[in-house]
Amino acid sequence: MAESSAGGRRLGRVDVPTAPRDRRHVYQCPLRWSDMDVFGHVNNVVFLTYLEEARVDMFFHPDSPVLALSEGVVVARHEIDYRRPLVHRPEPVPIETWVTRVQAAAFEVAYEVRDDDVVYARAATVCVPADLASGRPRRLTDDERAFLARFAAVPEGADA
Repeated sequence: MAESSAGGRRLGRVDVPTAPRDRRHVYQCPLRWSDMDVFGHVNNVVFLTYLEEARVDMFFHPDSPVLALSEGVVVARHEIDYRRPLVHRPEPVPIETWVTRVQAAAFEVAYEVRDDDVVYARAATVCVPADLASGRPRRLTDDERAFLARFAAVPEGADA
């Protein structure tokens, strides 16, 4: 992943700002034997499930001050850069997540699937808050924006 001019990392066509460790949510993702493919490493499609698990853990963590995004969220886009093969092991793999962009009716979550010095994948997901009953997008509430700001790569009001 190339460095970008904005101080983040380039993920394919998208600049993904990095976040300090204290602004990242860490999910310990268990690896299942069935996650491996014929080549002996975790299948690339399984990484989407890992990202979903990390994102849901961040949004619905019991320590969250608000039930963030409980009205509904849909995924509009994923982008993944696979960096190294991840093989099955008994210990979970940490997945760090943070928020890179918040707009009125969308936000982006970035991820690193990593051990200390080894990054297996970097990814980004564009999420859209939705009214699930009507099936239509909606604006983020003030509470949701405040929740997402806890994990922002650049704190709200800071210079980018």
